[in-house]
Amino acid sequence: MSNRITQLFNIQYPIIQGGMVWCSGWRLASAVSNNGGLGLLGAGSMRPEVLREHIQKMKVATAKPWGVNVPLLYPNIEELMDIITSEGVKIVFTSAGNPAKWTGFLKEKGITVVHVIANTKFAAKCADAGVDAIVAEGFEAGGHNGKEETTTLALIPHIRKVCDLPLIAAGGIGSGNAMAAAFALGADGVQIGSLFAASEESSAHEAFKNLVVKAGEGDTLLALKKIGAVRLLKNSFFDEVVSAENAGASPDELKTLLGKGRAKKGMFEGELSEGELEIGQVASMIDSIKPVKDIMHVLLSEYVLALDRLSSVSYRFNNL
Repeated sequence: MSNRITQLFNIQYPIIQGGMVWCSGWRLASAVSNNGGLGLLGAGSMRPEVLREHIQKMKVATAKPWGVNVPLLYPNIEELMDIITSEGVKIVFTSAGNPAKWTGFLKEKGITVVHVIANTKFAAKCADAGVDAIVAEGFEAGGHNGKEETTTLALIPHIRKVCDLPLIAAGGIGSGNAMAAAFALGADGVQIGSLFAASEESSAHEAFKNLVVKAGEGDTLLALKKIGAVRLLKNSFFDEVVSAENAGASPDELKTLLGKGRAKKGMFEGELSEGELEIGQVASMIDSIKPVKDIMHVLLSEYVLALDRLSSVSYRFNNL
């Protein structure tokens, strides 16, 4: 498979692993890269010294391309960027902020820059900032999400209509069939989070992974819209959030309820009742914890079968 995304990153398949907090350590990222995709370290849950450690372990674990995902809203962003540049990272995905703030700095260092967006307004900002590609993340995605609640099926054509940058679809990509659909809508690649969050190599707690496997339809919902919309698995903490929101809680009250370290408690430490459990809607499609190698094999096999089915449909239309 060769297209603008595989050429941009020099990878075999246009499959990018989401840089998810508490899931995307060096073991997961290197496994994805070693199996033909693009692995990303999730800097959002790493203290500066931890990020440096994971970057150095990545250099040993894989000779293939890889990158780092950096949420721009973090207070120690300058220190993280200094580590990324001093360690010679070649690819950076930025999110949760204005792409203009860091894109120029990173590109001056020879770094390929990709920014994550959820609407056409930020697609234009990405083009103006000079990013190399964009990730368009739909409403189905886990973790922090767009307030517009635009689904991937609607978002990708919107973005493609206003922007010609290489485009990576994210949100609800849980199968090779979904990959084919994303490409049909105009995407050049896909970013996958939930499947890899529940993989053997994910740094998430086994209890969290097992809960993801058990999740059914409707077991995730968007919450905390007043302070930053995020898709969560339902649990006691989620119920508290919903009750507070229904009672008209202010942003400050919701921040107090959220507190600090809630996502770490849930996804990394396995506190399934009071932790923040971020995962996408495709959780209901995940039926087991698999190694990355098997996940990639299934994705690509399903993708090929989807193309075969579409070819058959095209043949029937042409012979009406």
